[in-house]
Amino acid sequence: MIFLSTGKAPGKLYLAGEYAVVETGFPAVLTSVNKYVTVTVNKSQNGGTIQSKNLNKELIHWNRQGTQLVFDDTESQLQYILAAIKFVEKYALERNVKLNYYDLLVTSELDSEDGKKYGLGSSAAVTVAVVKTLGDFYHLELSAMDIYKISAISHLSVQGNGSLGDIAASAFGGIVAYYSPDRNWIFNMIRNHSITEILSLDWPQLKIQSLSLPNDLELTVGWTGSPASTSILVDRIALTKAQKVEKYQNFLHASRQNVEHLIEGFKNNNTALIKEMFTKYRALLDDLAEFSDVHIETDLLTKLCDIAEKLGGSAKTSGAGGGDCGIVLSDKSLNVSELKKEWKKVGITPLTLKIGETIAHA
Repeated sequence: MIFLSTGKAPGKLYLAGEYAVVETGFPAVLTSVNKYVTVTVNKSQNGGTIQSKNLNKELIHWNRQGTQLVFDDTESQLQYILAAIKFVEKYALERNVKLNYYDLLVTSELDSEDGKKYGLGSSAAVTVAVVKTLGDFYHLELSAMDIYKISAISHLSVQGNGSLGDIAASAFGGIVAYYSPDRNWIFNMIRNHSITEILSLDWPQLKIQSLSLPNDLELTVGWTGSPASTSILVDRIALTKAQKVEKYQNFLHASRQNVEHLIEGFKNNNTALIKEMFTKYRALLDDLAEFSDVHIETDLLTKLCDIAEKLGGSAKTSGAGGGDCGIVLSDKSLNVSELKKEWKKVGITPLTLKIGETIAHA
């Protein structure tokens, strides 16, 4: 038994496929970033603690009744941590591994110094980091796909929806092409099957492939300083889906074509195609925003993108929009220091983000 285990999981940014990826089997491209959630698990005696420094919480004490964890506090922000523990330990029991007491500490680089979220998928990264670290603690020898699947189950059990693309980016690292699985199938499996069985099966429609950024392209990220609520924005688009069926279906079709061309660009090292598809996805999101009356590209995000395009980059919002980050893909001809200077003039904060290291090949 390992007495001390430490692991980390990166945050993420969407390059393309936002909104459409919530539909089963639809693709997106995401990149992990070099900002991480780190989890440390330290064996203890007769009871354990959980602490998440970024939540500014006191130590939460827990104990066991049989194999169930019992807590003295169930703050909603800790639900992802608790769900990850629950499903890893369920799997450990299926493998006849004896459960232990431990102190679990979470630290995160995914928020600003004053506690605002950058929009880098912190709940997904926390879930993945807990699954990975606790898996090591219990010697479960989890593959990247195992980590994705247990984290996806954990995340769904708390959130009830979402594409789980951020989980894939955190579990695999690097850049990933991601096709979202059938969530109804997953819920059914959780109700009726063991974790061991669920891990052993190919999930319907799920596909995760590792991609590489061509050497002549670079990524620059700006932050608007205003956090967005992904779930609220996605729910509003879901309403549009019911009301404007034809327009929504047209968006889905265009999104699939765009993202598959983008993936092809990555696989063939085709810089021009990558930049073209990246720019076109901004236009697709503009169309979606217009017919759904959802404010995806805020005024500051528009400025972020327009400044970058004027200087020769390809730019778009990342994720649900409504705030958070914008991304620029550019070749080496773009003057990045000029870009950052122009951003700062209008109140956009350049983030020192790079593509996260690839954790495993999909």
